[in-house]
Formats: sequence, C-alpha cells, structure tokens
Amino acid sequence: MQERFRQAIRLASTTGLSRDEWLRIRGGGIGSSDAAVAIGLSPYKSPLTLWLEKTQRKDAEDLSDKDAVIWGTVLEPVLASVYAARTKRPVRRVNAVLQHPEHSFMLANLDRETRDPHDGPGVLEIKTAGYHSAPQWEDGIPIAYQCQVLHQLAVTGHAWADVAVLIGGQDFRIYRVQRDDNKIADLIEREADFWQHVTLDSQPDPDGSEDAARSLQWLFPQDSGQTLDLSESVEFNTLFAQLLSARQRKEADEAEEALIRQRIQSALGDATAALFQGGRITWKKTKDRLAPDLERLTQEHPEILQQYSKPVTGSRRFMVQIERSTT
Repeated sequence: MQERFRQAIRLASTTGLSRDEWLRIRGGGIGSSDAAVAIGLSPYKSPLTLWLEKTQRKDAEDLSDKDAVIWGTVLEPVLASVYAARTKRPVRRVNAVLQHPEHSFMLANLDRETRDPHDGPGVLEIKTAGYHSAPQWEDGIPIAYQCQVLHQLAVTGHAWADVAVLIGGQDFRIYRVQRDDNKIADLIEREADFWQHVTLDSQPDPDGSEDAARSLQWLFPQDSGQTLDLSESVEFNTLFAQLLSARQRKEADEAEEALIRQRIQSALGDATAALFQGGRITWKKTKDRLAPDLERLTQEHPEILQQYSKPVTGSRRFMVQIERSTT
C-alpha cells in the first residue's frame, strides 16, 4: 500500500525486499543515481545506455562485486555515525523506495534522513572516494552527485541535504546543498524528456561518449548489407559535411601536436625530463621485454598457435569514403 512520506509517496518498503524485486521497481522510474545519466551529465554512463536498461533491452551492469561498491556499503553505517557525532544531528534509515507525488517516474532511495533543529528534516547522502578522486571534490560536490541530491530533494520536498564523503580513507568532509527550486524545475523537465523516450520507446540521440559508442555497437552488432540512400536528406548531408570538417580539424590538430612534440623532444635530447612553468614532461625509455614472434610461430609450429587460439567476436568498423571530383 502506498503511503505519504512528507511530500513523497512511500512506494515500497525495502525491508526484506529481494534484489530482483528492487530492480523491478527501480526499472519503473528514474532513481537518484540515474538522474545525472538521464540528463547527460554523468562521466561514466550515457542516456542511451540508461534507455536500453529502462526499456528492458539490456540488463544493467551488476556493480555489487566492485571493490568501490563493497567498501562504500561497508563504510556507510560507519560514516553515518561519524556524521551524527560531528554534527550532533540524529540520523535514521529510510527503508523505502520513495516516489514524487506528481512526477511518478521520479524515485529515490535515501542513504539516511537527518534533522536540524533550525532547518528541519534533510537528506544525508554518504559517499566514499579514492585518493585519485580527491581533485574532483576540491571545488565542491561533483556535478553528477549534485544532480543526485537535487533529485532527492525534489522527491522528498526537503529544504536541504548534506553530502558526507570520506576521501582517501581519512579525509572526512561535509558539504551542504540548499534546495534550489529553479534548478529542481530544470532537472524535472530534463528527466521528463528522457522518460518520454522510455514511455514512447523512442531511442535518444547518442551523446558522443565512449559509453554511447559501446551501446550502439551492442544495439546494432550486425550489418545487413543494405545501403541507405541519404543523398537527398538535408539533415544527414549536413551531418556528413560536419563529420568531414571535424576530421580535417582533427588531422590539422594532430599534425600541429606532432610538430610541437618533436621540437620539445629535440630540445630534450638525451635528457629524461624537462620542467616548465605549468608542469613537466618526461621522455623515458621503457624496459626491454620479450614479445612472441607470431609470424615465426605460425610458420614453424602452426599447430601450437591453433591450439592456443580463441574466437574473437568481430565489431562493426565505421569508415568514411569521399567522392573525388573528376573535373
């Protein structure tokens, strides 16, 4: 039975909820961890991949056995206790999937809820970050996590949230996020646009990321041999011209980079490194190593090569051919 959780609807209790059932419920909407992905602000995942998952074309990657996820789960209650001790604010679990009362596609699972004597109830989002991720936190909360928290504030109706993060195992920080209704309205609009792609089963445009490229390869692994005639399409002829222009710029940039690199290498000579006002460059010889001589192995012992060979699935190659004018 659905019941109100302040503004939010308590859609389902997570106490005793199986993983399969939780995934089924989560697949019916956009969770807070999906928010940045849905609006194209995740550095790791594209809207196209999320669409494949939400339309049940592709299973979401199971991250439960990843070290970062395991340690995040183990440390979550510890960090919640540290937060409570440092802020003197109570924290409590919210064992429920919450749903926005008006935008039913917006779902949220909170790490914890907390309360301030002056500001009232708030969201507590708990993060762990490795040492190499520390620079991402120097200017505040990374944008993807800002989207996650704004999504949670939208669902719950709370006025504020704290993000507690442990960086490198010993640097504990607390960042405050105040409710911003203009940003929330923009987030809701953009999430609604994505969710319309799900409900209408219409593929969103790729975003140029490597993740989107992998999803396109997954979605269309085989070619049919058919040739599409797009020569009369204004849209796609414009795109083709833009592709050619981008490739020309890339070739010019690569040639310029190679020239600059070689000039610096000439200045280095046999030196290992050079210092500059903005950083340093090294030019080191890698260690010698042994590499298999596959050509000789194929000639002298083809049976051994065959014994240790394995099939490799082919992938589609994107190649551009330019028609040269004969006049």
